[in-house]
Amino acid sequence: MNFLRVRIGILGMALLAGLVAPATTAAARAAQGALTPTVEEQRLDKAAPQEILRRSGFDSVAPDFARDLTRTHSFEQARGIVVRDGTALWRHAVHRAQGRGPAGGDLSRDDDRPLYWARLGMTRDVRTWEPDFGIGDAQRSALLDQLERTSRGRSDIRYPSRATGIKRILVTGFDPFTLDQDIRISNPSGAVALALDGKVIQTDSGPARIEAVTFPVRWQDFANGTVERTLAPYLPKVDLYTTVSQGRTGRFDVERTNGAWRGGYPDNDNISSTGTIPVAAPATPPQWTTTTLPYKAIVTAHTGRFPAYDHTEVTEIPTGSTEPVVRPDGPTPGSTAREGGGGNYLSNEIAYRATLLRDRLGLHDTLPGGHVHTPVLQFGAGNTDPATGKITDPQFVRNRLAIIAQLRSILTTAANTALK
Repeated sequence: MNFLRVRIGILGMALLAGLVAPATTAAARAAQGALTPTVEEQRLDKAAPQEILRRSGFDSVAPDFARDLTRTHSFEQARGIVVRDGTALWRHAVHRAQGRGPAGGDLSRDDDRPLYWARLGMTRDVRTWEPDFGIGDAQRSALLDQLERTSRGRSDIRYPSRATGIKRILVTGFDPFTLDQDIRISNPSGAVALALDGKVIQTDSGPARIEAVTFPVRWQDFANGTVERTLAPYLPKVDLYTTVSQGRTGRFDVERTNGAWRGGYPDNDNISSTGTIPVAAPATPPQWTTTTLPYKAIVTAHTGRFPAYDHTEVTEIPTGSTEPVVRPDGPTPGSTAREGGGGNYLSNEIAYRATLLRDRLGLHDTLPGGHVHTPVLQFGAGNTDPATGKITDPQFVRNRLAIIAQLRSILTTAANTALK
């Protein structure tokens, strides 16, 4: 399958114009510093990712992209290829998840993993690419940034004008994680993003369009401000937002409180980070932020097969103390955060950053927003051993579809309550 063959004429025009860069020596190319694949990218060659790509038709993505890169003769041409193919990857993943176009294989359409592994193939190609015309570290980083933006839907957010009367909802999801424990893992929040991107739901206040993006499970990306750069242009323009991630087994949680602490659990590059969440502003960020989602309505409504909870527990260091204490009903005044309702990993961090940004923009009292944890996506009985298990099974698919459907129902309930 060759879904990235949407031509824009860059290569043909360059060749016709005779734009051939002078060759560089091997020593010069070495000095340009093609990078070693990351830990995350190195998992790509394992059997399970390759099977996922093959059974979804995404196995041609990285090879086609790499071939296009080798035919470029300048940084600007390469940037055009990255933008084009990154955008095409996101759109194809959304179309596949929503039943448009060919499935490309027998892997269920709701699966988020083909997008994840195909993107890693593309980032690895950019990271290890050594063009004869030469690119510096800043240019390579710029290409990787463009690839992240386009292949995660961040440059594809399109809301109708206010004149249409259609409400606006923004949803975020995550990549799979804990892949060294089980490389077959799927993240239902990423599947939610693909299934709901561009969808219009009917609410009590009229139709509402959902736009979705995904984020990596990497501490450094968050420290570099990827959440704020992505959300800041849109939070003042939307009517409701929800950050989403995979949480606890057998339940949904609306996280009441988010804490300003990183707990150090390794990310997808096996890098740890412990300490106060680094934010650019304010200079002294608050220890806690809170949801403005209508949590009472969400947890009392029948949204699907999984129970939903208003989750209020946090871990804090109380004022005047040095030891952490679990508080079932939220933080006490003046305490220092050690875990928000969503823990102290990147689920909590995206919730903290998004709600802090909401408050910095002066939207606390007008914009319903917060974090929802989905149930853990589980394989079926008899398929739980990572070493011998299959990459999918019927129960696995049913569980993911149920989570997607219930998250959609949760969004509808939130909109019915908050947007009247």
